[in-house]
Amino acid sequence: MNSTEIALAVCGIIALYAAFRVMLEKDTMKKLPFLNVISFAISGSIVLLVPHPLAIVAAAAYFVGSTLESNAIASTFAGGPRNE
Repeated sequence: MNSTEIALAVCGIIALYAAFRVMLEKDTMKKLPFLNVISFAISGSIVLLVPHPLAIVAAAAYFVGSTLESNAIASTFAGGPRNE
């Protein structure tokens, strides 16, 4: 196994662990950090799997999009912005 395969295996193991925790966790607010971990693992895997310089751009776009989505979900659960 070379270093890329080892890094990909680590990303996969972390993503599987996070997915397992998301399935078992009852509280939605406690699921959100694990969903972020899954997003980190997917964006890391994109860079490791696609041997092209634009893979970094694709991974960054996926990472930014999933982060914005997670922030929107967390904001909704927190009650959203307060207009006073």
